[in-house]
Amino acid sequence: MRRRTWTAALALAVCAGLAPVTAAGAAPAPHRPGPLPLERLFDNRAVSDDSAPDAADFDGAGGSLSAQDLTAAGWTPGTRLGVEGARLTWPRTAGSGADNVRADGQRVRVSGRGDALAFLVAGTGGDAHGSGTVRYADGSRSAYTLTAPDWRTGPLATKTVALPHRNTPGGQLAEKTRLYVVTVPVRTGHRITSVDLPRATGGAALHVFALSVRAATTGWTGTWAASPAGYTTVGPWLDRTVRLVVHSSVGGSRVRIRLDNTFASTPVRVGSASVAVQGAGAEARGKPARLTFRGGLGTVLPAGGQAYSDPVRFRVPADTNLLVSFHLPEPVAAAPVHSQALQTSYVSEPGDHATEAAGTAYTSTISYWPLLTGVDVDGGPGSVVLLGDSITDGVRSTPNANRRWPNVLATRLLGQSDVPRYGVLNEGISANRVVADRYPGDGISTDTGGVSALHRLDRDVLSQTSARTVVVFQGINDVRWGASAEQVVAGLREIARRAHARGLKVIGATVTPCEGEALCTGAADAERVAVNGFLRGAGSGFDGVLDFDAVLRDPGRPSRMRAEFDSGDHLHPGDAGLRALADSVDLRLLTP
Repeated sequence: MRRRTWTAALALAVCAGLAPVTAAGAAPAPHRPGPLPLERLFDNRAVSDDSAPDAADFDGAGGSLSAQDLTAAGWTPGTRLGVEGARLTWPRTAGSGADNVRADGQRVRVSGRGDALAFLVAGTGGDAHGSGTVRYADGSRSAYTLTAPDWRTGPLATKTVALPHRNTPGGQLAEKTRLYVVTVPVRTGHRITSVDLPRATGGAALHVFALSVRAATTGWTGTWAASPAGYTTVGPWLDRTVRLVVHSSVGGSRVRIRLDNTFASTPVRVGSASVAVQGAGAEARGKPARLTFRGGLGTVLPAGGQAYSDPVRFRVPADTNLLVSFHLPEPVAAAPVHSQALQTSYVSEPGDHATEAAGTAYTSTISYWPLLTGVDVDGGPGSVVLLGDSITDGVRSTPNANRRWPNVLATRLLGQSDVPRYGVLNEGISANRVVADRYPGDGISTDTGGVSALHRLDRDVLSQTSARTVVVFQGINDVRWGASAEQVVAGLREIARRAHARGLKVIGATVTPCEGEALCTGAADAERVAVNGFLRGAGSGFDGVLDFDAVLRDPGRPSRMRAEFDSGDHLHPGDAGLRALADSVDLRLLTP
């Protein structure tokens, strides 16, 4: 009788989908529920109020993030975060309940088409690693690997936000904590239906707070871009309008801008914004076009976050100076900047002057670009990204003249019809290196040499609008400051591998000579020559090479730059040398 009762109960459970059917004598297969929304899987609480720090246990030892620190950074529950082109939502339960899941193979309901998955993560107990699976509507799958840096010891250079404290059951400690956004490639154009989270290996726990599909940037081409090079004091600005002068590479009939609060610890409120063609100085040629953000006049940039303006109908001419203006109604004393703008921009007297055509309210000037990192136009074939150092940045070229080699290259592309007329995005940073950070990635600093090319690759290349090809022209600062050729080569190989994984064509450029400059010793030159040998040789992992060394070097003394190309400091080419670099580029190499 007992056996019949158990059998009947099992039959009911099977019919209800609660129990698996197995062969006689076989152990039941492990049950995996169907895909669930991420928040339904939350099983850990990472955030506590400072008044009750023992209410959360993120790391298994009672440690947690401070709700007050997150609020001060603009990360309030439910905040929508834009990071590296992805849109994520900070959990609504942060500070009041479970707000993350410890990844262990759970299946998450995710839908959409794009070029990457974006995870908001952190590791506890060390950097957490694991592999997962992306599932598509056509039944196919792709594997991915994910690393979540440790919330206490992970690199500040790649963090999305750093907080000043760690809460513990015994009280609050003045120790930085971190959160990271990490992207992994997916099959572009295939509709995703679910994602299996990684199974962390090695003992560390991998915590996932948010997950989304990063939409591919179809229908847009980047016409201008600049890399955040550091986080410096500015102004201070209160109720001021900043009017930045930037130069388009290609044109279009609609436009949008991108603002980034990279490296920051506090949010920035933008009250209004506009775009115009430059007339003379701060004066616009015609009425500036007002920009909106998700339908509103302004936006708030959380620490580490970004915002795109809504598309607006506005004719952007190619190869033309634009004015991008934004009003800052609340105090801004520090901001992410691109320090070597080589362009005069403007700051107004008090008030919102963003949509004024006249330049009379703009009574002071700056020589750097704060907050603005991109301008996109509609249509076009996509963009070529130039990842470089001060030579790409245009240091020692004529200011306010747009004679950087990326500008000259853009003009060449516009004047021909053999290859697509790509947008050209200048992601050069003066003093930047391949393998070592100059700016540490957090805090106010006078050093604006940027985080390393390896650490900024995702932000400055892989997430750029409609990027098709990347040209990597770096290494001289590494060898000038003592790095070996082997270290530089390893970094270049990693850049090529990661860019290829996202479907980009990768072109290397040989490192140019600099004998006569104080740090360009014979030993440094030997390392430079070795790096160039790697780039020119088979098996480099690059899809082509631009021999910039051969363009600039003195035939009679190859370790030195030709005199007619030297700006005078023996390291940076002047206008003639920069033009020679751009003129030497085989444009066919830029086509994927």
